[in-house]
Amino acid sequence: MNEQYAVVFPGQGAQYVGMGKPLLDEFALAREVFDEASESLGWDIQKLVLEDPDGILDLTQYTQPALLTVSVAVWRVFADAVEADPTYVAGLSLGEYSALVAA
Repeated sequence: MNEQYAVVFPGQGAQYVGMGKPLLDEFALAREVFDEASESLGWDIQKLVLEDPDGILDLTQYTQPALLTVSVAVWRVFADAVEADPTYVAGLSLGEYSALVAA
């Protein structure tokens, strides 16, 4: 019997300073996702997520790419460790974009 599982991604409002730090500390794959996002955005998303030095993480234009980046990093690390594809993916609000990446 094949195991089935679902993955659900969070939406805006789930952000907090330091989110994703354990992944960044432990997995090169997560760091690659953050590097790719920073290059695409033109600013250091890792610094924003880990430190939020300017107090802007809760502003929509920063929250959304930050949550997407962390969610994609979590997804890629998880997908690399699990040999089965999810049966379902879903996301709450902004998390729908993360679900699309996972799908």
